[in-house]
Amino acid sequence: MSVTQQQVLDALGRVMSPRGVALPHANVLSAITVADGKVFFSINVDAAEARAWESVRAQAEAAVRGIPGVTTAMIALTAERKPGSSPPPPQPHRHSHGVQPAASHRPPQGGPSPMARQSEIPGIAAVIAVASGKGGVGKSTTALNLALGLRDLGLRVGLLDADIYGPSVPRLTGIKKKPELNDDKKMIPIERFGLAIMSIGFLVEEETAMIWRGPMVMSAITQMLRDVAWGTLDVLVVDMPPGTGDAQLTLAQNVPLKGAIIISTPQDLSLIDARRGLAMFRKVNVPVLGIVENMSYFQCPHCGTRSDIFGHGGARHEAEKLGVPFLGEVPLHMDIRTTSDAGTPVVDSEPDGPHAAIFRAIGQKVREQLQGVIAAA
Repeated sequence: MSVTQQQVLDALGRVMSPRGVALPHANVLSAITVADGKVFFSINVDAAEARAWESVRAQAEAAVRGIPGVTTAMIALTAERKPGSSPPPPQPHRHSHGVQPAASHRPPQGGPSPMARQSEIPGIAAVIAVASGKGGVGKSTTALNLALGLRDLGLRVGLLDADIYGPSVPRLTGIKKKPELNDDKKMIPIERFGLAIMSIGFLVEEETAMIWRGPMVMSAITQMLRDVAWGTLDVLVVDMPPGTGDAQLTLAQNVPLKGAIIISTPQDLSLIDARRGLAMFRKVNVPVLGIVENMSYFQCPHCGTRSDIFGHGGARHEAEKLGVPFLGEVPLHMDIRTTSDAGTPVVDSEPDGPHAAIFRAIGQKVREQLQGVIAAA
């Protein structure tokens, strides 16, 4: 059954705002996106009224979820402070699909730290982020093969594709089906290559153009962390969007990250952005597990000749300068590219090859740093 915008508006007409006005007539709704049973929109209010509107957001989500044919409802509460107004008082953490006011990223002096809102994900020993300061450095390919390398070391591993701007994991894994819901209305991750995998790309068609505002980013990532039946995992690898914005802050504030891995190429421009990413994680007290130099060199598949197309060794030198571990070099090689395009990642499709060995070696260094956390869990 195809869900329409009018059905969504009709359902929201039964939800009253704090002012006693039906939600569609309260002048607070963003454009409503409906695609293949998935509904996305935000409720935009002043930050001073955010507390009163949170229950309305929850009612709206329940109303939309009750529409026959709706499989996913992603509704964000956008709370923006008007110029010259005082920031809203800090609110205690509670599990919710909503988003705290944007001002909560920077609490008033003497107020509680945003990190106080962190809570563990039941059943997951360690959540680690794979990040980059810029796009195009092979972050998603590295995240997937790193997850497979950790799997080969005997760990139970999940992969969350949180790159909501350009989810690559559906293509990299060849997964085309949609996640199902369990009896608790949580999404069941898709099993592939011995990994539990979830991606925003499973919920949105590849050709669908999605425009994400900051609060929608935070709400989407929160849902994929909390509304997925991950089961028992030693490590959840999170493939982050590039940059140092809302997605990174949401993850750091939502769960106590056990570490972050920075992906860079050897180029100076990439290293500048990687430095920013590293500084951001340090600022929110997330341990940096190390730097990986991707596309470190080109190795000709025919003659084996090595060429340093983007320079070489820049990430290693940067790691030494910043005092963080250097995890390894991954070459620019046809086999890695072709297996990624085919949805058959190289660690799984060529387990005895040299590239799989590189990713397992990186995974071993990561595992050693997480050993205590995993053992304790």
